[in-house]
Amino acid sequence: MPRDFKPGFGGVFASLLAALLVVLATTAKAADQVKVGVFPVSSALPFFVAVERGYFAEQGIEPVPTRLASSTLIIQSFLSGDLETASALVTTEAFNVNLMTKNTILYLSINGQNEQNRQETFVVRKGLDASSIKDLKGKATKIMSASGPANVAFAKAVLKANGLEEGKDYTMTDLALNLHVSAMTAGTFDAGFTLEPAGTMLKANGGAAELEGGVIATYILGRKDAMVFAAGGAITTKFARERPDVARRYAIAWRKAIETIDRDPSTREALKANTSVPPELVMKVGLPKFVMADQVTTQNMADFQKYMDFATAQGIVKGQVDVTKYLVTLDK
Repeated sequence: MPRDFKPGFGGVFASLLAALLVVLATTAKAADQVKVGVFPVSSALPFFVAVERGYFAEQGIEPVPTRLASSTLIIQSFLSGDLETASALVTTEAFNVNLMTKNTILYLSINGQNEQNRQETFVVRKGLDASSIKDLKGKATKIMSASGPANVAFAKAVLKANGLEEGKDYTMTDLALNLHVSAMTAGTFDAGFTLEPAGTMLKANGGAAELEGGVIATYILGRKDAMVFAAGGAITTKFARERPDVARRYAIAWRKAIETIDRDPSTREALKANTSVPPELVMKVGLPKFVMADQVTTQNMADFQKYMDFATAQGIVKGQVDVTKYLVTLDK
């Protein structure tokens, strides 16, 4: 028998090994939970991709999603502390909160929309003779708009840029997005300012014809290729400050999802199970350009500031905003 052998050592070793395995198993399961507000639309694609492709799991993150029907509800949950991040949050609404509460909301990424990256479209009912927004003058008496003060204000501004006067050439109804397809298909409105996926769905089912897409870039920013940053992937400053390492790892997964979307069109498949986009339209529905904060170009920033200045002039945002203060990079 070897001199260093001690009776019972094998049992002690086995016990230590078993304890170690328990610790490792417990550690492997102990992912950091992050409370995420999810507005289930195509602009939330980075979140869906990060979940389905395991990018959050790679970083030891367990997202706890809460599906909400508007940015307003997400912001309310931010303020109450019930949420820490959001898959997609309207920038004008977030900046209004920041003006009142001193930088409550920051953006890891922003979503650019224009004619190529369509999120908003003017449509016209079947049978109305119009091929451009200007053609609505004197014809479209009833126009619907995507719901919310920002959407209504931008719809009216685009109409004004095309020579239409409210009360004289048209009346406008603020209508929930989930009613747009049925309302236009039924002929309830002559025209409409709608958002994705309703625009693509209307074109596909013949419920309405497209007049012009990417109209905010064209008529408000003055260039078809301008980027309108109307939403983005948001976090609370409290989350970034109190859980910095978790926030950093969340940002790493978020960046990886955006990089994957840029190079892999099949990521759109994630919209099937997570949004109201019909399965046959996921490859056609408009997607914004997802841009991480540190990838925003000088021209992007100028477009973003012009967009926000216009929103301030229209009273949508209740004060002057410096957009550079609200973009943050946590993963580098």
